[in-house]
Amino acid sequence: MEEKTVESKVVFTGRIITVKVDQVLLKNDRTSFREVVLHPGAVAVLPIFENGDVVLVKQFRYPVGEVLIEVPAGKLDQGEDPKECALRELREETGIRADKVHYVGFIYTSPGFSNEKIHLYIAEQLSQSEQELDFDEIVETMRLPLKDAFKMCVEGKITDAKTIALLSIAFLKRS
Repeated sequence: MEEKTVESKVVFTGRIITVKVDQVLLKNDRTSFREVVLHPGAVAVLPIFENGDVVLVKQFRYPVGEVLIEVPAGKLDQGEDPKECALRELREETGIRADKVHYVGFIYTSPGFSNEKIHLYIAEQLSQSEQELDFDEIVETMRLPLKDAFKMCVEGKITDAKTIALLSIAFLKRS
C-alpha cells in the first residue's frame, strides 16, 4: 500500500509551514501527485482542576473567520520537547501552571495532505497566575465543568478537532 517518492519539489516555505508537491509511484505502477503541507508539530493541553473544572480558550481563528473554543495549544519550536511546550503554552495562554502533566497520545490533524501531529496532554495539580500572551494573541479564558465542555462538543458548540479529541479522552477516562 505504500507509495514511493519519485520526485519532490518545495513550492512554498513560510514562517510555520512548508508546502511540497511530490510525484509518487503507486503500487499499480502508475504515478500520481501529492500536495503536502509540512508542519513542525504542535501540542494541546487540557487543564483539569481537582473539582473537575477545565479551562478552555476562546480566540478568533483567521483561516476559518470565526471565534473558536479550544484547549490551550501551540506549535512546537525546533527541537522543543512536547511536554515542555505543553507547559509553556498552558502558562502563556491561561496563566495556569501545572505540577503534573500526563501524555495521552497524539492525533494527525489532516493526514490526507499534512503531516501535522498534535501531542495531547492533560494537566493537573494546577495553580493560577497571569497570562503571558504573545503580542499577536488575543485569548479569552473560560472555566467550566468537564461534563459541560464535553456537552458543548456534542451540541456542536465546540468544533475544533484537537479540542473534541482531548475533551473526549478526558471525559471517557473520568466516566
